[in-house]
Amino acid sequence: MNRAEVLTEALPYIEEFHGSYVVIKYGGHAMLNEELKDTTIRDTILLKYVGMKPIIVHGGGPEITAAMEKFGKKPEFIEGLRVTDEETMDITKMVLVGKINTDIVSRINKFGSKGAGLSGKDGGLIIGVKRPAQRVTRDGVEQEVDMGLVGEVKRINPEILQILTERDYIPVVSPVAMSEEGTSLNINSDTVAGEIATAIGARKLIILTDVDGVLRDVKDKDSLIKRISPDEAEKLISEGVVRGSMIPKIRACTTALKGGVEKTHIINGGIKHSILLEIFTDQGIGTMIWNKDDSRI
Repeated sequence: MNRAEVLTEALPYIEEFHGSYVVIKYGGHAMLNEELKDTTIRDTILLKYVGMKPIIVHGGGPEITAAMEKFGKKPEFIEGLRVTDEETMDITKMVLVGKINTDIVSRINKFGSKGAGLSGKDGGLIIGVKRPAQRVTRDGVEQEVDMGLVGEVKRINPEILQILTERDYIPVVSPVAMSEEGTSLNINSDTVAGEIATAIGARKLIILTDVDGVLRDVKDKDSLIKRISPDEAEKLISEGVVRGSMIPKIRACTTALKGGVEKTHIINGGIKHSILLEIFTDQGIGTMIWNKDDSRI
């Protein structure tokens, strides 16, 4: 009976999102635990089989850091973004495109669906521009820091994603972009997910991370904010409540909302079936960032 009730609760959401694009930013410890890897991929395949069009955008921060340390390089981050010199860019491509992307595609294929691996260079999917120097304060002194080959999205060309989803593939995107001059650029995967969600006309953007969502106090799980507007989220950033790697996640969500995406979610990918719980249940999990005055909602 409980299983029947779960299916009944899911039905309106299956109907509502049938035929819709759903962009999933796959990251955090959900990418490190073998059981969670399989669960996340199978849940994504389920979305396709009930009529949705999932697109996976993956990160790989912990794996890139581990690879850098093997090469004797110390990672440096500014506002959650990795400073990227040429050697770090080579390591990033090796990890994201050569290792993580192919692993995700293999798992999709293993479970009976069709995965197609892409970097931002394929089909001119992600055209980027080098990020300008960032002003930071170190030891009380304000200075400019060159982020290296860190990029910002200039434009997304979604045609290749549309072709693949129409032919029943699940696209898997690495956030390695190309400048108009042909230079490889490292773009934050949360940012890429938000931009792709906008360009493809997704109904939902779901960002998997290692915490339950946006917390007022990172040391207190009970301080989870269930629903928040973009303005409220930006206020938390300016107050220093939200910092580090959560900043690009918040801004990816607000970018997607401004671009027409209905709802965005930051959820804990370490919880089994977190994607299904967010999409198919009345309560959901994590933090939903949304435009409260959106007439479609």
